[in-house]
Amino acid sequence: MNQNLSEQAIYIKENFEDAKVVEPIQHGNLIIYVAPEKIIEFLKFLRDDEKLSFKILLDVFGADLLGIREPRFEVIYNLLSLKLNNRITIKVALEEGEEIPSVIPVFSAAGWFEREAFDMYGIVFSGHPDLRRILTDYGFEGHPLRKDFPLTGYKEVRYDEEQKKVIYEPVKLMQEFRNFDFEMPWMGNEKLTKS
Repeated sequence: MNQNLSEQAIYIKENFEDAKVVEPIQHGNLIIYVAPEKIIEFLKFLRDDEKLSFKILLDVFGADLLGIREPRFEVIYNLLSLKLNNRITIKVALEEGEEIPSVIPVFSAAGWFEREAFDMYGIVFSGHPDLRRILTDYGFEGHPLRKDFPLTGYKEVRYDEEQKKVIYEPVKLMQEFRNFDFEMPWMGNEKLTKS
């Protein structure tokens, strides 16, 4: 069975009324928004429907849209259907602090993806059996892929040779060791051209 993306979009809208298809379809990517409380039901529909068969979860990741639009966060799911030979993107918009159900009951591969989104963005997946940091330390403050996270972080880590252990200290920025050049690279270095 071969469906093009437009036919798939129509079929999905007819059979799952809570799905909001982004139209027009651009760059060969079918994007569908669904409410957080409907994500498990919708993914089961996409996986189990004989005309769709999106059996493979490729990835789950977060996005911080601070300053772009509200709600602030999105959780994005990419699925693959070998039967249809294409991919589909499902997006769930979340307010800051809002939880989303874990999709591990539908796709067991989601476990580590959800842990990464939790660690990097602070998105909480309710019902996740082991929701803890995966890329940063357990004592790490904040979530480094949020747009309001400072580029320098909050603490710096170093190994202290005298104490023979890793030390966490507040970030200290030494301005006297920085040499700021505010000139445009295409203008050349005026100091060199004047001498």
